[in-house]
Amino acid sequence: MITRVFSVRVWAPVGVLTSLAYCLHQRRVALAELRGAGGQRFVDRSLLELKMVQVVFRHGARSPLKPLPQEEQVEWNPQLLEVPPQTQFDYTVTNLTGGPKPHSPFDSQYRGTTLKGGMFAGQLTKVGMQQMFALGERLRKNYVENIPFLSPTFNPQEVFVRSTNIFRNLESTRCLLAGLFQRQKEGPIIIHTDEASSEVLYPNYENCWSLRQRTRGRRRTAYSQPGVSEDLKKVKEGMGIDNANEVDFLMLLDNMAAEQEKTVPCRLHGR
Repeated sequence: MITRVFSVRVWAPVGVLTSLAYCLHQRRVALAELRGAGGQRFVDRSLLELKMVQVVFRHGARSPLKPLPQEEQVEWNPQLLEVPPQTQFDYTVTNLTGGPKPHSPFDSQYRGTTLKGGMFAGQLTKVGMQQMFALGERLRKNYVENIPFLSPTFNPQEVFVRSTNIFRNLESTRCLLAGLFQRQKEGPIIIHTDEASSEVLYPNYENCWSLRQRTRGRRRTAYSQPGVSEDLKKVKEGMGIDNANEVDFLMLLDNMAAEQEKTVPCRLHGR
């Protein structure tokens, strides 16, 4: 009896270890067969099934957020806001729980800055709308035509749409959806947004104490680096901007990028 008990206590664990070792060996063999001569792993894609796609994108081309303090201003005519017919797609904006659209303090701020020509700051242009429509068509090719993951028409049961509550971003989303679904839909398009105070899709300095602490003084520190402030002074002098004006490289870059997308010859070139 004692011998039998002893033998069970010894051989049972050994049997388990033997089975485990065999399984590991089989797994190594299977993995080795999947690897090519270069050590790369090959997977039979026919065995894979796409379950979910998350697409994160920024807005299209827009007007600058703040004009440069120069006598000669770039003209931003409202004709640049003309909506291309192929991008028209009706939508409704709600908060995250389906309630009324939250107030947008950013849009109120942008409407307080009128550029030469009549446009407000930070508005999505016709070029930006076309860019987003083209991106939507690219997604359609990937997830409707090449991989039949989405229906060819918008179905609210298949797609959840989320955006920050800024008009250029909402309009960019509209244009992308128009390209993705070719303006065809089986139900209402709802774009969900959040209050500006609790938004997490952009750096929220008002709501995040840690972010404020981590970024405090970063810009001042950057411009204290050797040569940076001197370079900025030279650029401002070359563009006829008084050095006393609060213009930094970010503001210069924002105007340069906006003008390039607008196909206006950039005054930074050739200086």
